Amino acid sequence: MELWDIYDENRAATGRTHVRGVPLGKGDYHLVADIWTVNQKDLILLTRRHPDKPYGLMWECTGGSVLAGETSEEGALRELLEEAGIHAEKEDIKLIHSIRQKERFVDTYITRQNITMGDVKLQAEEVVDAKFVTFEELLDLWKQGIVVPKSRFLLYKDNIREFINPPS
Repeated sequence: MELWDIYDENRAATGRTHVRGVPLGKGDYHLVADIWTVNQKDLILLTRRHPDKPYGLMWECTGGSVLAGETSEEGALRELLEEAGIHAEKEDIKLIHSIRQKERFVDTYITRQNITMGDVKLQAEEVVDAKFVTFEELLDLWKQGIVVPKSRFLLYKDNIREFINPPS
């Protein structure tokens, strides 16, 4: 049983928890954390969602719901370790976007890790494939409609580009 902390519309903790899979109450929100991973060659890690999940077989960054008692950063780091087998520290991640949507707040992070495909260990029930792509390849895949998040990606794609190629 997965538990989430519940927040109000201003992202203030309510002190209540919620069981995943049960509809949230009106005005209740939970946290979701995504994390984009860039390697030393400026390639971006994409994972492919399990076919039984919503948006099955689509490519994405690592992420998921933040568990009760976790911070957004801790949730992002846990998801990165669980889904891709990559260990990172809080000081290794940078928040690039935050938004309130429907019943959730979504924080999107980015990290640079010295990794290759040999370092990636997929969580079979969540992820069925992984690959590294250039930023341009990521944009092409997104334009093909096979990368999630779909619309939210447009809000922070330039932050990913600047992370990879900082302005001079």
